[in-house]
Amino acid sequence: MIATQNVSLQFGKRVLFDEVNVKFTGGNCYGIIGANGAGKSTFLKILSGEISPNSGSVNIEPGKRMAVLKQNHFEYDENVVMDTVLMGHQELWKIMKEKDAIYAKPDFSEEDGVKASELEAKFAEMDGWNAESDAAALLSGLGIKEVDHFKVMKDLTNQQKVRILLAQALFGNPDILILDEPTNDLDLNTIDWLENYLLDFKNTVIVVSHDRHFLDTVCTHIADVDFGQIKIYTGNYSFWYESSQLALSQRSAANKKAEEKKKELQEFIQRFSANASKSKQATSRRKLLDKINVDDIQPSNRKYPAIIFNQSREAGDQILEIKGLSKSLDGQPLFQNLDLFVNKGEKIALVGDNSLAISTLIKILAGEMDADSGTFKYGQTITSAYLPNENAEFFDTEENLIDWLREFSPGEKDEVYIRGFLGKMLFSGQETLKKANVLSGGEKVRCMLSRMMLQEANFMLLDDPTNHLDLESITALNNSLAEYKGTLIFTSHDHTFTQTIANRIIEINPNKIVDKLGTYDEYIEAKKAAAKA
Repeated sequence: MIATQNVSLQFGKRVLFDEVNVKFTGGNCYGIIGANGAGKSTFLKILSGEISPNSGSVNIEPGKRMAVLKQNHFEYDENVVMDTVLMGHQELWKIMKEKDAIYAKPDFSEEDGVKASELEAKFAEMDGWNAESDAAALLSGLGIKEVDHFKVMKDLTNQQKVRILLAQALFGNPDILILDEPTNDLDLNTIDWLENYLLDFKNTVIVVSHDRHFLDTVCTHIADVDFGQIKIYTGNYSFWYESSQLALSQRSAANKKAEEKKKELQEFIQRFSANASKSKQATSRRKLLDKINVDDIQPSNRKYPAIIFNQSREAGDQILEIKGLSKSLDGQPLFQNLDLFVNKGEKIALVGDNSLAISTLIKILAGEMDADSGTFKYGQTITSAYLPNENAEFFDTEENLIDWLREFSPGEKDEVYIRGFLGKMLFSGQETLKKANVLSGGEKVRCMLSRMMLQEANFMLLDDPTNHLDLESITALNNSLAEYKGTLIFTSHDHTFTQTIANRIIEINPNKIVDKLGTYDEYIEAKKAAAKA
């Protein structure tokens, strides 16, 4: 168990936390959520002792060991991969080094023998003899090949280092596990492995993640960071979101009687509890949800951007036809002889191991890059909009947001009209006068979405649109694209985003294109079945 007592933290005049009192107990997984800048990662650093609060304390149950996913990918560059993982259990690693040093002494004494015997006993108590095999299993599960287990860290890629540091945090069955964005740079199979690992993990997990599928799969509770406080709610992210939205709509329905509201909430809990029986955490999560009192459900104070994609005109039947499209980079093929006919109303998710290949294809279709060979042709009625993955060039200006967005308005230039679109993206008052070149990553994406909304296109191309967005913006964008009546080609690393939007999946490989109608989950199941066959 780990708990905070009256924890407060302030940077200058900005109060991040104000006398926060929360308790995290064993056997549960807590997802920390909050808007960008709310202090999620900072709170994890307070829990781990990396940052000291201005006042208050963090209390850990005596004898409990904490492990933290390290963010410095260069910290262990001079160490061997296997040693880096073993260092995750500091006490065990210290005993191993001390034991080895004694045995290496040229003048081994009787006193050394007694000390070595004591260390061997502690080593055995900690299951030290299985340490390397356990570490190797973690590394392999996270996609680090056995041939790399004894290489020096600096000789590996950044993506490999991320996985090794994750193995380090998981190693030795810590009592408290703190993870900040653990799914970053992980592929689908590795995320699935991590989800299953955490589902079997019996101790306390505290995690920050923007991956809603991950939060829904592993979390038993949600800890919401808002207005300097942290409130813990039972259930996963989807339960928290849907229940808080229901409570918010009830609060605005002034004429609804208290009994009706209570019945509606109770029915919601029962319905969600029944659906939980289909999840990997069926038993524990259902028991938790069944214990919820309707009074525990509170409306969220969180603000969601109003993302609405309208079409200025409906598209005809001819949308997009691609014939024999090929592209290579440095002599290596990204894709070859791509033939594709896009139908009206399709929402196509592009997937594959090489994100560069997918981004390149989207750039070609957006007219930002030329193919090596092949052609593509849009229908005469098509009006398109494009959201690039990299947007720095759009914001290399001293203009304020009103003038910046005005440039992209095809018709109406009135300031009130422009302010309306910025307001939908949560830029109001003085924030609309911010200079475009000082925006954060998330603010830039929201501005780019405002630009797309102004275009009122009937065909859209989006390259990893959830990058840099907080959960609120991701959820709003997700809902908007699911309701969008036009045609869409996109790519995303967000499982829930892809699953709830796409009705066609196209896998891009250098020598092979896989084209499947249906949802993302159906595509995954078909791929797993093919691998077993």
